[in-house]
Amino acid sequence: MPIPFAEALRTKEFVVTAEIGPPKGVDIDEMLHHIDLLKDKVDALNVTDNQSSVMRIGSLPVCKLIKEAGGEPILQMTCRDRNRLALQSELLGAYVLGIRNVLALTGDYITVGDHPEAKPVFDLDSVLLVKLIKQLEQGRDFAGNELKGAPKFCVGAIVTPEADPIEPQLLKFEKKIKAGAEFIQTQAIYDLDNFKKFMQYARKFNVKILAGIVLLASAGMARFMNANVPGIFVPQPLIDELASAPKGKALEKGIEIAGRMIKQIREEKICDGVHIMAIGREHLVPEILSAAGM
Repeated sequence: MPIPFAEALRTKEFVVTAEIGPPKGVDIDEMLHHIDLLKDKVDALNVTDNQSSVMRIGSLPVCKLIKEAGGEPILQMTCRDRNRLALQSELLGAYVLGIRNVLALTGDYITVGDHPEAKPVFDLDSVLLVKLIKQLEQGRDFAGNELKGAPKFCVGAIVTPEADPIEPQLLKFEKKIKAGAEFIQTQAIYDLDNFKKFMQYARKFNVKILAGIVLLASAGMARFMNANVPGIFVPQPLIDELASAPKGKALEKGIEIAGRMIKQIREEKICDGVHIMAIGREHLVPEILSAAGM
């Protein structure tokens, strides 16, 4: 059984988390299989919150299922779908259900998802959400009213090291840390030389950094992300490597690339750990870890 994630961040030289994407519907058999497969192989399982603005089962009930299965969950919370009342209510509910880790996100905009007619909320952004969590921990709600018992969370946020220009990201990164973020999870990185430059800056701050590793399934996927996903850049040599794989072997090459990157990050101590995003292929995370020599 994993130790508490906050303790893992404090005591382990290299932390590994993976992502669980809840299904769109109530058939959870495959998701439960992924939870059982991964709960003892990683330090925590991060549950997405209507990722890419696509409606799915919520993060909180899945975190509870992970907890019941003996895993260590990280609750994702976006500001897109809830105002400050709902955010606080869900946080208090998560705490009484035994959830102790939260990743605060602003959230993808509604128009990228499957309900473009929905009304976005964005009452707060991720910086203010971190501040809200810290105020709850001090025994008061975001309006200053006293709580009957205060929660205590391990709070994280995200950063995009590949953003261009990078300066707005660095400014928000500093604001998140000042607000109280204890760990920072990056969006997908593929250019490790550029990531090292970011880490030279990030090491000035007392915060743990987990590098985001997204599994590349094909050269086409890499080209699509370069063209359509802001803040992600897959270098041409990696695209060429995927394209040169024998027919039907591109996914295996993607696993090899992900494992190689994790191994380099770990051996060179570039940052404090990795967050693996297999995006619907969670069953392949053990193969990625094996390719990384872990």
